[in-house]
Amino acid sequence: MSVLFTFPGQGSQSPGMLSRLPADAEVDRTFAQTRAVLGRDPFELDTEQALQSTVAVQLALLIAGVAMARTLIARDAAPDMVAGMSVGAYPAAVIAGVLDYEDALRLVDLRGRLMEEAFPAGYGMTALIGIDAFRLELIVARVHTPSRPVFIANINAEQQIIVAGADAAMEAVAELALEQGATRCERLTVGVPSHCALLAPVAHDMRRAMAAVRWTRPRVAFLSSTAARAMADPARITDDLAGNVAQRVNWLDTVKLAWERGARVAVEMPSREVLTGLTHAAFSEGLALCCETSRVDTICALIRREQQGRLG
Repeated sequence: MSVLFTFPGQGSQSPGMLSRLPADAEVDRTFAQTRAVLGRDPFELDTEQALQSTVAVQLALLIAGVAMARTLIARDAAPDMVAGMSVGAYPAAVIAGVLDYEDALRLVDLRGRLMEEAFPAGYGMTALIGIDAFRLELIVARVHTPSRPVFIANINAEQQIIVAGADAAMEAVAELALEQGATRCERLTVGVPSHCALLAPVAHDMRRAMAAVRWTRPRVAFLSSTAARAMADPARITDDLAGNVAQRVNWLDTVKLAWERGARVAVEMPSREVLTGLTHAAFSEGLALCCETSRVDTICALIRREQQGRLG
């Protein structure tokens, strides 16, 4: 039986998320590295005003994910596998040993800037609840046009799907989805149309930037949430990280994969508990919990007990 660390993506941010991290040497070390690379105080990134920026959001999620995971690992509560949603794949890669944290900071900073510059306004993402992917694909096909684009971006759960695109197109999809049985539609706090073909140029630029970075094989299993499969080849992981900004996320099948590979405890890094909620179904006979609402010592005890049981 194994332990999975999950790392959330944009939309899971919250003001003060870095300030709420535990008082710990690993958190301090992560903050110090961040200051050295970015030349700014990390606490400038998680204010309510700062989090209006795609750059600040993605950096805050990276910092929080790495700092929290390092804190757990330093207490002998390490993962056997990692998975990240969207930008969460970057801290997942750091914790898996694929990518140095300093390089991840530079790449995520670039990623956020490229995304923000490509779509400064008029686009975003919307969650649709209570409708399956098959019916939503038909609705999206009816609405999508080159001048009013919209795409399915995330399959988060059986009946929780995210669309990305132009504001008017997303509104049209939401209206039709509600007519066909969706129970709720919610515009996300994401100002760019992630995980669709609109961001292909950003993926291209990220691949160029990654060519100058050193990559190594993962020390623990790295699960891609776009391919919903484990990856060990550094070149494939590099391409996956660069391309995930323009590729559909399949979190549903990724957590099913983790369960099939033996994960029985899933621990979500800060902020909030979005992935924990999405992971519960696959882990109905295991345990899914988040660092935001659970004590560090409790999480560590659960992880150590799971891993000792496996060794026993």
